[in-house]
Amino acid sequence: MSVDARGRKRYAVVCAANFNRSMEAHKVFADAGLDVASFGAAPRVKLPGASRDDPNVYSFDDISYEDIASDLERQPSETVANYEERGMFDMLRRNAKIKPRPNRWQTHSDVETFDVVVCFEERVFDLVVGDLREKGKSARAALVVNLDVRDSHGESVAAAPKALRLCEALEASEDWQCDVDDIMEAFEAAEGMRPLYTVCFY
Repeated sequence: MSVDARGRKRYAVVCAANFNRSMEAHKVFADAGLDVASFGAAPRVKLPGASRDDPNVYSFDDISYEDIASDLERQPSETVANYEERGMFDMLRRNAKIKPRPNRWQTHSDVETFDVVVCFEERVFDLVVGDLREKGKSARAALVVNLDVRDSHGESVAAAPKALRLCEALEASEDWQCDVDDIMEAFEAAEGMRPLYTVCFY
């Protein structure tokens, strides 16, 4: 695992849409002083709509969080009230303070490198691992971890500090390859979450 000149690792946090779980983790990691970026791994940003069959769909790396908020605010009043109840506008305001727009993992992994990638859904973990394994076989190692977190505002707020504590344990390790199993076991015992993890070379 490579580190910068000050000995710090670089972190990525990834969920499906780069809207809720990864953005709460981005905020918590950045506030703690970690070098972090956030991404979504789904094909598009898909947010709840007026009904299950009518989601709001946007393109990664194109529309801004502010423009998503404006689009949602133009919808029927009962739908807007539902978004407010779900905390979607609170999330959008938070997101816009962190970065301009949602970014897709598969695009940015071509040009950015990370030491630790934390995912928040097993499907996302599979997409990230598949992407890294397809991209190359270099000697650069990335630890990819999954913590299953339900995609709700409350669950993401509760999970982000736990993810931070895991990464702080990795940050403190002088030899993560020797210590990783012990770190993961200690995390599971302390936090009640079972991490899924693997190492990818890219």
